Amino acid sequence: MATTHSPETLTLQGNGLSLTGDYWAGNGDASRPTLIFLHGGGQTRHSWDSTAGSLAQQGWSSYTVDLRGHGDSGWSEDGTYAIEDYAADTVALMRSLGAARPVLVGASMGGLASLTAQSDHPDLARALVLVDIVPRTSTEGVKRITQFMVGHSDGFANLEEVADAIAEYTGRERRLNPEGLQKNVRLRADGRWYWHWDPRMMQPGPQSEGRAPDADALLERASRIEVPTLIVRGGKSDVIDEAGVKELEGVLRRPYSTVVNDARHMIAGDDNKSFASAVDAFLNDVVLSPAGDA
Repeated sequence: MATTHSPETLTLQGNGLSLTGDYWAGNGDASRPTLIFLHGGGQTRHSWDSTAGSLAQQGWSSYTVDLRGHGDSGWSEDGTYAIEDYAADTVALMRSLGAARPVLVGASMGGLASLTAQSDHPDLARALVLVDIVPRTSTEGVKRITQFMVGHSDGFANLEEVADAIAEYTGRERRLNPEGLQKNVRLRADGRWYWHWDPRMMQPGPQSEGRAPDADALLERASRIEVPTLIVRGGKSDVIDEAGVKELEGVLRRPYSTVVNDARHMIAGDDNKSFASAVDAFLNDVVLSPAGDA
């Protein structure tokens, strides 16, 4: 059995491929829904380690999952990485786990996958948490993410270069010991370190069609979602803004929102304490309230 400090790594079932996840055990309270964490594009399940660990200490059990093409999960044979593909994996994963209506927590791309899956399957999740993502995002913010992801296609000579690149991108202080970054990169036969995700995700072609659904289509999907939905915005994010949050709140049936003031787009990494507290409060005050399943 996993503990709050040492998760159990599992092979899970996606839509036609295997996914790798970590299970973080809470207090075993059957009245509490399990949480399923889906990371953003170019990240891995380890971006949630601090959050899952913090919430496990508060009694919440969770799975943190590498999405298709990321981390230790399978890569698509035909290079298909549209939001609909991630959503189909999410549905298959949740059904294979057999958990009774978990709560989906999705950051950026993982949030879009959560929204898409829930809009097509109303009884899938008990609640959603969308982390710094809304249908109408900032073009400049998304461009910055894309440039970072494609900007190191030739890899890195060492882990120190990886640490420098991440520090520049995130605006956080550089890691003094970059050894922990081995969770995010892999050493290839040429002796260089590469991001641990399928580069075909960023290549144009028929497989990329629908990868970035337009805002109006996502808003229409959001209008079908009946479960409580928390939008967590980074106060310093360049990807979403207050207007985008308000637009999404206007179509959701049970919207909630909060701001983590000192966080950028990767909220959990910038201020995990505030983020985990916001999720814990939403779960206790809204999801577990008598009206939570209304």
